[in-house]
Amino acid sequence: MTGLTPRAYGHFRRILLAGALLASAATAMAQAASPTGLWQTIDDKTGQPKAVVQIAQDSDGTLSGKVLNGLGNNDDPNRRCTACTDSRKDQLMKGMTIINGMKPDGDTWDGGEILDPENGKVYKCKMHLEDGGQKLVVRGYIGISLLGRSQTWIRQQ
Repeated sequence: MTGLTPRAYGHFRRILLAGALLASAATAMAQAASPTGLWQTIDDKTGQPKAVVQIAQDSDGTLSGKVLNGLGNNDDPNRRCTACTDSRKDQLMKGMTIINGMKPDGDTWDGGEILDPENGKVYKCKMHLEDGGQKLVVRGYIGISLLGRSQTWIRQQ
């Protein structure tokens, strides 16, 4: 920077640093306010990690979730959804969409469906963020949300 005094140059650097910090904080807050991103699923029965799911916004504004890979006993890249009864029957789990149609409703996302690959059943789905966006509580249910079960997923970086 030519023509700046050392004091002015130091002031300019502080302004640039503050701007960069604000931009990163805004990005982190936007991510924390949305379930888009990578999530480690946790089996609600065993408490063990099961898979990594990527939640993304679709062109219609709804959210969907796709299995990126299995974890632990589910780590077989050739694992198929043998229990599925719809078009996903015998399809590879890796890359499979298991959540679709989720719409924002205040602090929650609702109105979509989730597939349980273990039994092949499709449930209504509701989800909300906790712990500053680091946990996603995903509830699959039949009829009303009281008749279902929840899993807490952990955000991955």
